[in-house]
Amino acid sequence: MNSSLTPPAIEFDDVSLRFISQDGQATVALRNFSMTVARGEFVAICGPTGCGKSTTLNMTTGLLKPTVGQVKVMGQPVTGIDPRIGFVFQADAVFPWRNVLDNVAAGPMFRGKSKAEAHELARGWIERVGLGKFGQHYPHQLSGGMRKRVALAQTFINKPEILLMDEPFSALDMQTRTLMQDELLKLWTESGGSVVFVTHDIEEAIALADRVFVLSARPGRLKAVYKVDLPRPRVMSQVRYEPGFIELSKQIWNDLRDEAVLH
Repeated sequence: MNSSLTPPAIEFDDVSLRFISQDGQATVALRNFSMTVARGEFVAICGPTGCGKSTTLNMTTGLLKPTVGQVKVMGQPVTGIDPRIGFVFQADAVFPWRNVLDNVAAGPMFRGKSKAEAHELARGWIERVGLGKFGQHYPHQLSGGMRKRVALAQTFINKPEILLMDEPFSALDMQTRTLMQDELLKLWTESGGSVVFVTHDIEEAIALADRVFVLSARPGRLKAVYKVDLPRPRVMSQVRYEPGFIELSKQIWNDLRDEAVLH
């Protein structure tokens, strides 16, 4: 396939979003935002609280519509939820009344596979995320990191071409978080999909992404885009000590510190 003719996975073209509150006040959440995510690219979005990071994900899914500008997925304007998109959020999206096996099998069954086929697929994914012995456990019997592994298996089993992640590891302790970041990179490398990863954590953004988009304080504008020239595959516990990582971290922190001082 000629890549020059292949549309990007996601495209924001000069997008602004304005909310009208119940008392009639207008709030601009995002202003003149443009972003292109290539097929197979890992992009992170960083910025202060309330700057519109999560808003970009909601517009990619069609849950929010831009006031101005256009959002496209795979070259087509967004009209609603696209089955090619997967999600992992900060809160666990597991069904508490289902065991791990049934949680992971839910997606394939919803898409028309038989229970036997779905369970076979699910067992493979449960093994891949290191939970092979926990298929019959329920979410309340698992640690936070284990539940996040279930969420990753739930998502990747559906082979998403685009993966949207909203602060998925922020509630985890540092050690578990590092393990989950490595797990994510491994699964993403195997899948070949595109990722948009929203985070407050500069180090997490740099360690994971090909490019980091930095947003200003509300109304969120694109302040800078940084290309991360660190070789892959990356090991989270090691990449943070690379000179290029440290330099990039300082540059992005200066951008974000300015925003914190201004607001």
